[in-house]
Amino acid sequence: MLAFVLVLAWALRTYVFQAYEIPSGSMEETIMTGDMVFSEKVTYYFREPDYGDIVTFHDTEIPGRILIKRCIATGGQTVDINDEDGLVYVDGVPLDEPYTDGKPSYTIPGGVSYPYTVPEGEIWVMGDNRTNSQDSRKFGAVPVSSVTGLAVLVYWPLDNFGLLEH
Repeated sequence: MLAFVLVLAWALRTYVFQAYEIPSGSMEETIMTGDMVFSEKVTYYFREPDYGDIVTFHDTEIPGRILIKRCIATGGQTVDINDEDGLVYVDGVPLDEPYTDGKPSYTIPGGVSYPYTVPEGEIWVMGDNRTNSQDSRKFGAVPVSSVTGLAVLVYWPLDNFGLLEH
């Protein structure tokens, strides 16, 4: 029975869902530092990440580290950031981003050049806390193959418990 439980736990963690503790404020106010989040893996067996999805993915710069950000654009789309108005544009259209709580989006010195066309098979990700997030503005688009799941639920602490809006 113990072996069955261990194998079941391993299978669920490997193929169905994973729990993560959020170490930074890059997704605030959507997800707070210290929140515990479930990321499910099943959705991306059937489709690729899409605009608005909160994704977990392998860090392209530090092996073994998992990051969590919001998908802003997908392969073939062009991202532009206007430092004057603080808006993000995808294919020339400014995004309506209520999850940023009105914080402006600026380019990051030493980051990518704009306009930036997301390569096929990759996604552009940004933290909701645009003034405190190292994201695609810094490291560019990330491969869809590096995505580990769709963040769906904050389960701890209980006062932050709830489904994540995508």
